[in-house]
Amino acid sequence: MCGIVGVLSDHEAAPILVEALKRLEYRGYDSAGIATIDAEGRLDCRRAVGKLVNLSDLLVHEPLPGKAGIGHTRWATHGAPSVGNAHPHRSGPVAVVHNGIIENFRELRAELAERGYDATTETDTETVVLLARSFIDQGLSPGEAAARTIARLEGAFALCFLFEGEDDLLIAARKGSPLAIGHGEGEMFVGSDAIALAPLTNRITYLEEGDRAVIRRAGVEILDAEGRPANREIRQIDIDAAAVSKGGHKHFMAKEIAEQPTVLAEVLAHYLNAEGTDVLLPEELDFAKIERISMVSCGTAYYACLTARYWFEQVARIPVDVDVASEFRYREPPVAEGTLAMFISQSGETADTLAALRYMSGRASQVVSLVNVPESSIARESDIALPTLAGREISVASTKAFTCQLTVLAALALKAAHQRGVMNAGELRTRLAELRTLPGLVNGALALRDRVETIAHDVAQAEDVLFLGRGRMFPLALEGALKLKEISYIHAEGYPSGELKHGPIALVEDSVPVIVMAPQDELFEKTVSNMQEVMARKGKVLLITDPAGTRKAGKGTWATLTLPEVPAMFAPILYAVPAQLLAYHAAVAKGTDVDQPRNLAKSVTVE
Repeated sequence: MCGIVGVLSDHEAAPILVEALKRLEYRGYDSAGIATIDAEGRLDCRRAVGKLVNLSDLLVHEPLPGKAGIGHTRWATHGAPSVGNAHPHRSGPVAVVHNGIIENFRELRAELAERGYDATTETDTETVVLLARSFIDQGLSPGEAAARTIARLEGAFALCFLFEGEDDLLIAARKGSPLAIGHGEGEMFVGSDAIALAPLTNRITYLEEGDRAVIRRAGVEILDAEGRPANREIRQIDIDAAAVSKGGHKHFMAKEIAEQPTVLAEVLAHYLNAEGTDVLLPEELDFAKIERISMVSCGTAYYACLTARYWFEQVARIPVDVDVASEFRYREPPVAEGTLAMFISQSGETADTLAALRYMSGRASQVVSLVNVPESSIARESDIALPTLAGREISVASTKAFTCQLTVLAALALKAAHQRGVMNAGELRTRLAELRTLPGLVNGALALRDRVETIAHDVAQAEDVLFLGRGRMFPLALEGALKLKEISYIHAEGYPSGELKHGPIALVEDSVPVIVMAPQDELFEKTVSNMQEVMARKGKVLLITDPAGTRKAGKGTWATLTLPEVPAMFAPILYAVPAQLLAYHAAVAKGTDVDQPRNLAKSVTVE
């Protein structure tokens, strides 16, 4: 969600902080600010609501000198977006930036008020800075004040403290929210995401749960949750600068949609042997020993899990439970012997998914994660972490990460079928040969972008849109609806086609586009029958199908998109592309902020 940066530099900190914050814009935010210590040791802040350009403009008129500083992009949780609620928060000699939620801030705020430290904002973060100031006023050193403050906090947080008169000191802490330390030559850095530090250093230390770091230009001392010195590894991180440029596209989302043939080919090259006849997995992952799979995730990754359930159950004959992480962790389900717990997350830092993983650790026979960030918390805390290899995804709306997740899950389901004796080696080779055609098929789907753009201009005029799918295509209907509403702000819902007569058909009228995802498969006739019911009520149907489906059912529709023919098992991967393109072009037509839609964040690191 929010972004944190900290700098102890030999150069002016303000431009470095702003540039680093720009690299975190993809997370989503509604205000931003920085604080620095100048040459005389004075602490000062600048904050602005809205985009970072507003902060940059402010800094032109009100410069902020100093070579030590902290910065923040805020996504409002406690308190509306405003200059007063923006970070850094300052009280006297202390400034703080914070990601996460302080759960006991009301109790702390009441306690502090009794001692004369009154809050002036609506935020939980202000409690942190008031508490630290109270300890400074008692005569404690900055390090002691930060330690005492952190010990009083309950909840999930990443924190970075800056103290007046201390131009060679940052104190950082992590509990629940990710935080990284960057090592330079006579310089040190802090970031909530390694991408923020990419131009500054590629030597990164990830703080672990409960860690506190005392950072000076000469290096860092890290203490664990018990206050003992902790030796955390310095990792060499390779972040391609090209991954955070638009590469000639108008938006990151457009670039990331276009990258899918390339990244899917990379996934296949990683997981399949050179001959393309087998799936290469860690030896300790043996589906023959698994009795049940429990899949847990959030958002788009949840729809990837719903799709994969069809594959694992139909192809590998393994029963699968799928849960939304925010519900799973509080349901506290009993875990049967022989259960493999699988967690899917693009960022690897999703708070609810991480909490669910920790619940299953020690209960499930094995914990496996699919993540796009190998150094993430979810990856590090799993027994086995499988990369999805999508590359850096900047746009808030997930596209290439979703299709990469699906491709890895499809390969896993095929390997599981073979390991369990449900599929012989010849059948596995055939299915894998089909899977290897996906990059080319996706290229074919991308060739329809102009046709999709024309249709999207009409969809952009609608207030409500229905997506219908059956079987493996039902999760794609959910995903298509999610994509459309999250970036175009059009109300959209996805339903199983068979549920149409159980309520949704009441919404059908000529102003409501109904998007039917129907490849020619074993359920095609049933889906077309449902589609005909819509058309009989003057419904405006967009049929997304293949050449055979177009010939059979294309007449009478408002519009038809004809995709390349694809093996039925893998149709969800291909059909994700027109859903993405439709959402993208509808959002462009409406003039919304495609890459950073309102109220949304890329990585949800709080509940």
